[in-house]
Amino acid sequence: MKDDFCKKAIILIDEKGLKRKDIAEELGISAAYLSDILLGKRMAKRYRHKIAKILGFEYEDLRLIG
Repeated sequence: MKDDFCKKAIILIDEKGLKRKDIAEELGISAAYLSDILLGKRMAKRYRHKIAKILGFEYEDLRLIG
């Protein structure tokens, strides 16, 4: 179940030409776990703020929309 965070993160990763492996490495998690987060299979509240910061948007902004 993808939410607004997942959709925006995937779009920004593609637009910026970033590799999920590199983002996962920076976060200290596996690429598989990052993929699960982006697919909406895991909430990973602890990492969503960090992912948003890496991609240059505020996680709180998306929570207020929903």
